[in-house]
Amino acid sequence: MRLKEKVILVTASTRGIGLAIVKKCAVEGARVYMAARDMERAKVIANTLHGVKCVYNDATKPETFSTMVEDVVRDAGRIDVLVNNFGTSHPGKDLDFANTEPQIFLDTVNLNLRSVFLASQAAVKRMADHGGSIVNISSVGGLVPDISQVAYGTSKAAINYLTKLIAVQEAKHRIRCNAVLPGMTATQAVEEHLSDYFRSLFIRHIPLGRMGLPEEIAEAVCYFADDASAYTTGQILTVSGGFGLATPVYGDLAGETNRR
Repeated sequence: MRLKEKVILVTASTRGIGLAIVKKCAVEGARVYMAARDMERAKVIANTLHGVKCVYNDATKPETFSTMVEDVVRDAGRIDVLVNNFGTSHPGKDLDFANTEPQIFLDTVNLNLRSVFLASQAAVKRMADHGGSIVNISSVGGLVPDISQVAYGTSKAAINYLTKLIAVQEAKHRIRCNAVLPGMTATQAVEEHLSDYFRSLFIRHIPLGRMGLPEEIAEAVCYFADDASAYTTGQILTVSGGFGLATPVYGDLAGETNRR
């Protein structure tokens, strides 16, 4: 019960990593608010979990980032932790630099970056008197350039920088800000949008040899939400099985160390 009585708001929380974060925080004793566009789905889920409620948020409607925070404060009296889990991409349209349509690039960067900016700005106003923790769910795609998804990667790189900026500028209010960067994670979105062939190629470059689990990302979030990390801020934590650490030819040479 390391998060006992903490008030935690999680965006994009009805499936995948977001839902895993909600469940883990609830198990650890937090009062969790699921921010979701599909309120009907969110309420069905919340009714199966102890200490979980719902607030409305639609990432395409900027005003709902501030109203979701106000709804939490109105109901719980405060907000202690904000988890910015929302993120979107268009795999079929978010291509390489030369071939991505400018509007796809601009829309993706705008939507992903403003979701963190607006939600965090609303939250710090309500955390300023007692401190708090902001946890941004970014991606290893914001650290390691890919052969496609130029918009998604750029938006996540910007979120990594914004994380550090918030950490520095809000430290005076005892507000911490850190980012968790998942690698390839076994979610429904990965199953639906990435081919078996691509997943197998990607996994070859993960030293631990597998995809991550949403629950493993949730564990990292809980650390940053917990008072155990009270002296940790501005950190960019990859939870990716070691992806990006090895030589670029790791996937080709793994298991063949004697063939040099």
